[in-house]
Amino acid sequence: MRVTKAPEDRKQEIIDTALRLFNERGYEKTPMSEIAKAMNVAQGLCYRYFPSKEALFDTVLDQYAQVIVDRIKAKMEEIDEHTSLKDYLQQLPTFLDVEDENDSLYQICHDTQDTKFHEQLSLKVCEKLLPVVERQLAVANEKGIANISDVSTVASFFVYGQLGLLYRNDLSNEKKTKAAISFFAHVLDK
Repeated sequence: MRVTKAPEDRKQEIIDTALRLFNERGYEKTPMSEIAKAMNVAQGLCYRYFPSKEALFDTVLDQYAQVIVDRIKAKMEEIDEHTSLKDYLQQLPTFLDVEDENDSLYQICHDTQDTKFHEQLSLKVCEKLLPVVERQLAVANEKGIANISDVSTVASFFVYGQLGLLYRNDLSNEKKTKAAISFFAHVLDK
């Protein structure tokens, strides 16, 4: 018997199945045909929603990036709104603070064999985080705790500038976080 599902439900089912198989077998060893087989559907159904395995994986990364950004936003909202800028910066979460090593995509994206996925994820997180940081800096200006003339540029530098630190293998995660926060505080203190 043919099961009809709403398009968004079916699309999410494909994403969830792909994620499970990517995690179990690896991205390279998981063809679209195996994803369809695991779902008991025709391979063409997967291609109806995703023109390629790469497009499917890009959607999976996009969802994971949103999870990371939502975690960062939640931690930002926990910070007292009356906190000084310096103290606020000390409490800001970084990418490293919110990633969970138990997440399926964490393992896939942080595989040392292929840094391409980690880099794609990092850029997606930055893209989604940029408007959040812009809003936070604009609010800091409105409250009079910051005086930033070009919020967009500063936000871009803060968000994308962390990538240089994140990719350094010679520093521990704790040192990376301290370096980022120290730099932010120094720049905004001027």
